[in-house]
Amino acid sequence: MSETVNPTLPIIRTVAVDKSFGSVEALRSVSLEIEQGKFFTLVGPSGCGKTTLLRVMAGFEQPTRGQVFIDGKSMEGVPANKRPTNMVFQSYAVFPHMNVGENIAYGLRSKKTPADRIATLVAEALEMVGLAGYQNRPSHALSGGQRQRVALARALVLKPKVLLLDEPLSALDKKLREQMQSELRNLQRNVGITFVLVTHDQEEALTMSDQIAVIFGGEIAQVASPEILYRRPNSREVADFVGVMNFLNVSVLSEHGTRRRVEVEGLGIVEIEEDQAPRGLVGDIVAGVRPEQFTILFEDRASADRCCSGTVTEIQYFGDMTYYAAKLEGCDKTVTISMRNTAGRRTLGPGDKADIGWRSESVLILS
Repeated sequence: MSETVNPTLPIIRTVAVDKSFGSVEALRSVSLEIEQGKFFTLVGPSGCGKTTLLRVMAGFEQPTRGQVFIDGKSMEGVPANKRPTNMVFQSYAVFPHMNVGENIAYGLRSKKTPADRIATLVAEALEMVGLAGYQNRPSHALSGGQRQRVALARALVLKPKVLLLDEPLSALDKKLREQMQSELRNLQRNVGITFVLVTHDQEEALTMSDQIAVIFGGEIAQVASPEILYRRPNSREVADFVGVMNFLNVSVLSEHGTRRRVEVEGLGIVEIEEDQAPRGLVGDIVAGVRPEQFTILFEDRASADRCCSGTVTEIQYFGDMTYYAAKLEGCDKTVTISMRNTAGRRTLGPGDKADIGWRSESVLILS
């Protein structure tokens, strides 16, 4: 779809980018590399700077300090309309007075593309987003999902090297949003260009991305694949933001080589490997365990690697999953446990005693 790019270079590179709005520092020394052909997501809470960073890449905002490179070329002084990027906004910005074909052709006409070429490119773009034959459909007659597809087609028809997406699914209902997540991911794979998505939805980021950058307070906290980000977050802040994490008090007992011996509240003494403590055992540390790393033992507790006891205090039923809150024996800590509802598996109720299995490698030490 896009012009030839140099596959040996990151398609986007930001170098020590700062962005201030008056006294407000929106971005702080952001250095980031995004590989060609990847689905890359910027995720973080509202106001963290992720949309500002996207707009700096697009050229709608200029960095206060630092530089942006796209396909190896500095974007200093290059306006948005001259950059090899295109952007899909949260509002879609579909022109209501134009039909679908006219919306998609808008940028091509601005570039004085020949009329016969426009017709071909518009038809190709509509086919790409699953709207073949919709050229003459009035914009006001489109559903939310169809408007989103039109906005994508209008951006892709210009064949950018990078497509920038600012929360494009946030206005859709849950079921349509999930459908469009899959379609957007498949579209990126098919066209082969780099997508950079901004979202505050951690689940959306994990589902769609090759790489994710987590941003807090204008700074990059961690960049990793979805699996690494979820299984090995590098800080308590990242672990708490991406998914659900149980946090338990911990005391350090000893360190020998790559092994660490700690005592975890409610779980007892645990031996962990070096990579289970990404920032070491210094400072204000806690032990973290994901809900699915705990399991309620309905049969023989001897089958578990490690086991503790607790009392169910609350249940939440989600159809395929049940989430239990259980107070651990011997302490005041309550943990969340997720269990898949397989055929024949019974569920517990508040007040029921539970044997809880877990594995030593599921414990992370975070600060």
